[in-house]
Amino acid sequence: MNTFFIEFRDPLFGIIIFFALIFVITFFSYWWGRYKAKEDSKDVDKFLEQFKANRADDTLSDMIATSSVSANIWMLLANSYYKSGAYEKSIEIYTELVKKEESSQIKDLLLTLGKTYYKAGFLERAKQVFLEILKNNPRTPQALQYLFLIYEQMREYTKAKEVLEPLEAMEIDVSLDTAYIEVLSIIHDFKQDESQKVQALLEIHKRSHRLTYMIFAYLFQKDPKSAWKNFDCSRSELLIDILWALPNQALDFDIIASNGFLKELYSARGDLLLAKNSSLFELDILIQLQQKVDATLSFEYVCDHCKTVYPFAFHRCSNCHKIDTQRIDFQVVKDYYKDISEENNSFQ
Repeated sequence: MNTFFIEFRDPLFGIIIFFALIFVITFFSYWWGRYKAKEDSKDVDKFLEQFKANRADDTLSDMIATSSVSANIWMLLANSYYKSGAYEKSIEIYTELVKKEESSQIKDLLLTLGKTYYKAGFLERAKQVFLEILKNNPRTPQALQYLFLIYEQMREYTKAKEVLEPLEAMEIDVSLDTAYIEVLSIIHDFKQDESQKVQALLEIHKRSHRLTYMIFAYLFQKDPKSAWKNFDCSRSELLIDILWALPNQALDFDIIASNGFLKELYSARGDLLLAKNSSLFELDILIQLQQKVDATLSFEYVCDHCKTVYPFAFHRCSNCHKIDTQRIDFQVVKDYYKDISEENNSFQ
C-alpha cells in the first residue's frame, strides 16, 4: 500500500504537492479576477452605450431603475454632472438612488443630495432634505452645518441660532458662528435705529475681537465718527479698501496723522502730504508719482483658507464656507474713473 503513497517514503514529495496546490489556486484566482474585470468592463460599456443611443422614450430615472450597474458607477456619473454644473441630472440620479439603496446607505445619499440642492440654489428643497436626515440622525454635524448656511441665506437668523445649540452640545466650537449670525441679525434688523445697531455691533466686536472687516465696513458707512473712535488703527491694513474709498469729509485727520500706515495711505491717495515714502511698494509708487499720472489702487479678495480669489469683498467664503478668512491684495492700476469724470466735466 505504501508503494502508492510516495510521500510516506519521501517528505520532499509532500512539499512539492503543497507548492503545486498554491500555484494552481493562485493561477485560477488570477484568471478569475481577469474574467470578472472584463465582465465588469462590458457592463460599464453597455451602460455608457445607453447614453450614446440617446433614446427619446427613456428618461434617466428609468435607466437607473432598470439598470444592473452598481450604485457606485451611478454616483461617479452624478459627481461628474455636479462638477460640470449639470445639477438637475445629478439630482435626478441621487433621488433615484435613494429609492433603490438600503437604509444603511440612505443617510450618505441624502447628504449628497442636500449638498447638490444647496449648490444649485434650491434652498427650500435642500432644507427639507437636511431636516429629514436630522429627524432620524440628529447627531449629524454636516447636516446641521448646511442647515445653518441655508437659514443664513434665507435670513432666518433665529432658526440659525437654534441650529448652533446641538452643534455646541457636540463640543464643536461655534463661537465665531454665533458672533457672525448676531452681526447679520443686527445689520438686517429694520426695527432698530442706526445708533442702536452701532452700539450693538461695537459690543460684539469688543467681546469677540473677530469680524473686524464685517463690523467696521458697516460702521464706516453708517457712522464714520464712531468707527474712527473705536477702530484699532494698528489693523488698518485689514480695511485698506474701505479706508481708501472713504470720502474726504468722512476722514479724521487727527487720527490719520498719528498713525504711520494711515499717513502713507492718504498721502498715496493725495489727501495729505505727511509721508514721502512707504514700506509698501504700491503705496510708495503712488506717493512718488503723486499728480504725475492718473493711478489708483485695485483690490482683490483672497480666502486664506482655500485660496479662492474674488473680485469683491466677502464675509463668508462661498467655496469653503469659512467665516472671516478674507485677505486683501492690492496693486497699482490706471484710474479710468478719473478719466471718465474729466470727460464728463468737459461737456458741462
